[in-house]
Amino acid sequence: MSKRVALVTGGNGGIGSAICRELAAQGHVVVAGYFPPEKESAEAWQKQMKEQGSTIALCALDVANFADCERAVAQITEEFGSVDILVNCAGITRDGTLKKMPEANWKAVIATNLDSAFNVTRHVINGMLDKGWGRIVNIASVNGQRGQFGQANYSAAKAGMHGFTMAVALETAAKGITVNTVSPGYIATAMTEAMPEEVLKSIVNSVPMRRMGKPEEIANAVAWLASEGNGYTTGANIPVNGGLFTSH
Repeated sequence: MSKRVALVTGGNGGIGSAICRELAAQGHVVVAGYFPPEKESAEAWQKQMKEQGSTIALCALDVANFADCERAVAQITEEFGSVDILVNCAGITRDGTLKKMPEANWKAVIATNLDSAFNVTRHVINGMLDKGWGRIVNIASVNGQRGQFGQANYSAAKAGMHGFTMAVALETAAKGITVNTVSPGYIATAMTEAMPEEVLKSIVNSVPMRRMGKPEEIANAVAWLASEGNGYTTGANIPVNGGLFTSH
């Protein structure tokens, strides 16, 4: 397997951590992008990953800021080489019904969850085109496919992310680059585990498999899409949701 440089935005999150570990286990040089104000917690996370056997580099990266993404990608390129594998995983929620949603909550979610895909991908795509090889995986959500009450901002951003995937896949298909989306369902992370027990029970009962997904199950899908062997799947939206939402 060729050693590649992988950038995972939101790499120190619950799903991002699993993706970083899996890509590192495959021998890639992995860089986790983190929100700059979270430097202290990101460094503690990096130490924990190392203690668990995964060596992962860090890069401060405000995915909602185009210029900062340019700076970060240039920094990564200088230190490790151009990015071969990009996983756009950074995301936030600011839930609330539309009739009560402040403009700031709409804009924050769109900027972090959707604008980010453009902001980061725009700065790595030329390096991939020059090499004639690249793997881009965008982490969307089942709620971008089916919608979710109280998540007009989040659902719109995640649906838009797959639209971005399909367009960029067409632009790069003849250049050795694949671009795909993974849409997780409800995944067991520290954030979901902090929910009230009755809420968790309701979620599990709504999933045909009757359980939450594991971050590692998302990471496995990402790793396959990012692999050398996946040269012919592009523009796809891979559901990893336990049967919560199915489509033809």
